Amino acid sequence: MDWTIRPAEKHQAGEVFTVQRAAYVTEAQRYDNPHLSGLAETLDDIRMAIEKRQVLIALTGHRIVGSVRGVVDGDLCHVIRLVVAPDMQGCGLGKALITAAEDANPLAARFALYTGEHSTSVLGLYKKLGYAEVGQEQIADTLALIRLEKPGNGA
Repeated sequence: MDWTIRPAEKHQAGEVFTVQRAAYVTEAQRYDNPHLSGLAETLDDIRMAIEKRQVLIALTGHRIVGSVRGVVDGDLCHVIRLVVAPDMQGCGLGKALITAAEDANPLAARFALYTGEHSTSVLGLYKKLGYAEVGQEQIADTLALIRLEKPGNGA
């Protein structure tokens, strides 16, 4: 399947919000935790991230089927909110979105991201892309987050 990845525009915030919620519902069920940060985020939060040019979207035609953010903090780029529409998962879109986020931040010395300990397919993807586990944090009875990092081109 063909898709295009580009920066999100302000008028697309609602659709980004919808895709994010759809993707995070599956994770919330996996962890028996309806309070995941991706579900707690508001439409205004997404609008602000778009205004800061942090949000990349994947489109098939006019439909947004995924998104990711690169949030720069000094020489570190946090790759956050990787989401793929449930019907598009498993086709390589997650890999393409992460690669696009890294390419959009060429001065980053390091990239960092978090994922849940039970998200084995996502952990596998991140490791294939060169990320290595550097820590773990228990944030709820049902959820521990694993932090992964990899060097960037600015290293």
